[in-house]
Amino acid sequence: MLLSGYRKSMHSITWTIIGIFLVILVGCGSPSSPGATPTTPANTHATPTPTANATVPVTAPQASDWTTYHNNNARTGYLPNIPDPHQFTRAWDKTLDGAVYAEPLVIGKQLIIATEGDSIYSLDAQSGQVQWRTQVGTPAPRSALPCGNIDPSGITGTPVYDPATHLIFAVAEITGVAHILVGLDLNTGAVKVRRTVDTPDMDPRTHQERGALTLSQGMIYIPFGGRFGDCGDYHGRVIGVRTDGQGNLLSYKVPTTREGGIWAPPGAVMDDAGHLYVSVGNGEVTQGQWDHTDSVLRLSPTLQLQDGFAPQSWPQDNASDADLGSMSPVLLPNGLIFMVGKSGQAYLLHANALGGVGGQIQQTFVCQAYGGAATADSQVFLPCVDGVRQVKIGPGETMTVGWQAPQSVNGSPIIGGHTIYVVDHNNGVFYALNRDTGAVRTSMPVGITSRFATPTLSNGLVFIGTLQGIVAIKLV
Repeated sequence: MLLSGYRKSMHSITWTIIGIFLVILVGCGSPSSPGATPTTPANTHATPTPTANATVPVTAPQASDWTTYHNNNARTGYLPNIPDPHQFTRAWDKTLDGAVYAEPLVIGKQLIIATEGDSIYSLDAQSGQVQWRTQVGTPAPRSALPCGNIDPSGITGTPVYDPATHLIFAVAEITGVAHILVGLDLNTGAVKVRRTVDTPDMDPRTHQERGALTLSQGMIYIPFGGRFGDCGDYHGRVIGVRTDGQGNLLSYKVPTTREGGIWAPPGAVMDDAGHLYVSVGNGEVTQGQWDHTDSVLRLSPTLQLQDGFAPQSWPQDNASDADLGSMSPVLLPNGLIFMVGKSGQAYLLHANALGGVGGQIQQTFVCQAYGGAATADSQVFLPCVDGVRQVKIGPGETMTVGWQAPQSVNGSPIIGGHTIYVVDHNNGVFYALNRDTGAVRTSMPVGITSRFATPTLSNGLVFIGTLQGIVAIKLV
């Protein structure tokens, strides 16, 4: 009787546990409030991958890791103490399932690449061998979109790696049209987080996620702008979502009637206190009260607007598409910010008091710039359309324009030691420039890249995304 009772008791406990487990599963799929739980559009899919370990130890990034756009949240793109190369040799190259617009990431021995085919790849950084590939959806064809210049449109913004969860986060555009945030296990490629990040007031067809993702304190920040051609009713905005994919979305929307895209490839730039700085493109307003377009804005970690700057010429800039939205703000020592955009006028600002309309400290003409700048030792290296330029900040609150690279060397640069690495995207040539003089150290053809391609430097290799896949260059 005792044994029989014991078995009955264990039988009852077992079914009770199973019942509780099923309730938990069902509850995880039932939103408690609008937008509180991730949703997956019916027309998405992911390539099956092995299940990752349930317990993930937190590991700090190594010195050779490159976990976000330009290596850190300040987007400096600078690694000190790197030997200067004498020449390049091709280590390997790999054709992938789509063009690579996003900057490659390096975590340990893994190279992480996102494509416009809506795939994320893990490759062995030294050999180029594919370790895993996960396709998170079907990219949106150009024919399904009202305008644009990417076909198809998949993952465009640079992903970010979270060492606390061992997840790689990316935003994919999928057929439908929708934008989804995915978090993939670093070791296996298994999809652990998946949710839509379009807000109810967005038309996903007219919005594009081009800027890099920013990670801080368990939050992912996602910038949105419009598509090439500025079609439709879009508004620049930044969306915030927790790294576990749960909870309501945070959102900041530029208070303009239309446009005002936040689209520069570096995405939001973050200071040590967690403030986000974004550049905003042109709006359709060309007279009257400033609508926070053609600007530099500072947002809180909860995406509240704290401060802003715009040139005195913002109405004319909006009317002629000569705004600041083509490059992200550049954080500098001593609480300064450098900013330049399509007009070529450069502005020096106070980060803690951006100054409103016409509130710059200094202003000078430098160049038209598109993409992401790199910084080292109070020097800024700009992706100018007529060749990379050096700008020196200081002494004090001054700006001095330095050397200019050859006209065709006009991509988004990074810095290793005393060398600038940059792509001539028009001719598909990769260059190493002397950081002090701008002189060419060496160069090598790599294939045609997107306008905003930016290299990644790690362990004596440079990785460059092209319109066909990825190229690895060895520094010799």
